[in-house]
Amino acid sequence: MLIPPKVPSIDVDASDVLDDGSHTQENSFIYIPPRGRTQQQDRKVQCYEPATMKYLGFFPALTPAEVEDRVAQARKAQQIWAKSSFKQRRQFLRILLKYIIEHQELICEVSSRDTGKTMVDASLGEIMTTCEKITWLLSEGERWLKPEYRSSGRSMLHKRSKVEFHPLGVIGAIVSWNYPFHNIFNPMLAAVFSGNSVVIKVSEHASWSGCFYFQIIHAALAAVGAPENLVEVITGFAETGEALVSCVDKIIFVGSPGVGKMIMKNAAETLIPVTLELGGKDAFIVCEDVDVSHVAQIAVRAALQSSGQNCAGAERFYVHKDIYSSFVSQVATIMKSVSAGPPLAGRYDMGAICLQGHSDKLQNLVNDALDKGAEIVARGSFGHLGEGVDQFFPPTVIVNVNHTMKLLQEETFGPIMPIMKFSTDEEAVKLANDSRYGLGCAVFSGSQHRAKEIASQIHCGVAAINDFASNYMCQSLPFGGVKDSGFGRFAGIEGLRACCLVKSVVEDRWWPYIKTKIPKPIQYPIAANGFEFQESLVEMLYGLTIWGRWRALMNILKLISEQNSSVSSKRRND
Repeated sequence: MLIPPKVPSIDVDASDVLDDGSHTQENSFIYIPPRGRTQQQDRKVQCYEPATMKYLGFFPALTPAEVEDRVAQARKAQQIWAKSSFKQRRQFLRILLKYIIEHQELICEVSSRDTGKTMVDASLGEIMTTCEKITWLLSEGERWLKPEYRSSGRSMLHKRSKVEFHPLGVIGAIVSWNYPFHNIFNPMLAAVFSGNSVVIKVSEHASWSGCFYFQIIHAALAAVGAPENLVEVITGFAETGEALVSCVDKIIFVGSPGVGKMIMKNAAETLIPVTLELGGKDAFIVCEDVDVSHVAQIAVRAALQSSGQNCAGAERFYVHKDIYSSFVSQVATIMKSVSAGPPLAGRYDMGAICLQGHSDKLQNLVNDALDKGAEIVARGSFGHLGEGVDQFFPPTVIVNVNHTMKLLQEETFGPIMPIMKFSTDEEAVKLANDSRYGLGCAVFSGSQHRAKEIASQIHCGVAAINDFASNYMCQSLPFGGVKDSGFGRFAGIEGLRACCLVKSVVEDRWWPYIKTKIPKPIQYPIAANGFEFQESLVEMLYGLTIWGRWRALMNILKLISEQNSSVSSKRRND
């Protein structure tokens, strides 16, 4: 029903991203990061496959002047697009949805090559979430952007009150590397559907895929006759991102708390609204009344989804003492069967870590935990890795952990599963809240009421009851956190309306028959009994007893009568 037969197909040239063995020699060598000069100094964003270190090419690091020019072009395009119909916007979404469904393998392969994630993880995190967002916008988006009528209150019964949602202008988005496809489409879809233009600065760690995904968007926009430059994708480093913040009408940032604070500081210069999604340290709580084997499978996936090529995973596992040994045994067995290796080989459960040097950070976190008494009980295996490739970390289960360890306090972004026991629900809540992050949590119990009660006490923005990461597949729900996980929301009604200027409008309900008229006692010059009239008016409208309100009404009529008599007498004397 959402893809009518008449939805046109678009043609996107994928020759630059297809690994068909026909690449030139210059784009087939193993990339070795240069020492001394940085990429930013060279004004080039170098791209490579983290799983193999195969070189993919480079993109320019845009200067502030170039960023300002892109935003200026997007602003002109937005002024045209703001007048577009929802019918045209829906057609744009349908064209995208059709292309995505017909080219799933291509989209996932590009994501896999640029970030190291497996094809299955790319499908779950990139394809399904994006398709769900598109279908939600198609079915409900217009409804939530139409004027919303509100009550007018007692004193304004003759008025009609509503909230209107107008596009802000140019939305700027600075997105992370972990979901290169969805992280572009997520802000773009909400911005464009609500009548905005959008300029997206893709991560320097995922620019190769981001620039290909932009071609898909560009082709779909052209197919519906949208103005050029309505959507822009820019590449670069910190300087490029800072320039974007300074010239847009709103900024959406997905990244680390440290950079998020700098974004917020720069946004304060122009007082533009900011949405910050800054990662998390999600708690995964398992009560003693669960099916242990069932929850163990979910827990391992949650741990692996926190690896460097993903996120949205759990990084702290709290298990009731009565099932602690059984749970550890089962997750250890599962984790030992997990293998890591080049994702496109198709034989691996997890792929490479996207960021250079991140495996060393993970090992340091593990070493700190081991030095403080922790113990590794299981590790997954490695597949065949190319020479010089250090972008992998073995899937790891670690026990005897506590909150003095950096592993339980710092965001890991790695396939590490630290498990800690608890005795009471109160203790589980206390442990879960002992974090500077507050993105999400997952709580498992044989009693749904108990799981809900525990989750309600955890200070975070997203909670899953007897499930994990299901929230993000419900695109009607807002997504975001608290504390160092940021603030503001994207997705859902809240995320869609966050791309809008929210305007309150009041108008006469029965114009021109009934209009606001200032009562005589408080017209200028204000009469001597003006305040007495105002006191009675307040009591008549908001008094707590019928008798008091009736008495006030009688007094109002008396005061108006006196005022009219006074005016008439003055006129006769004149």
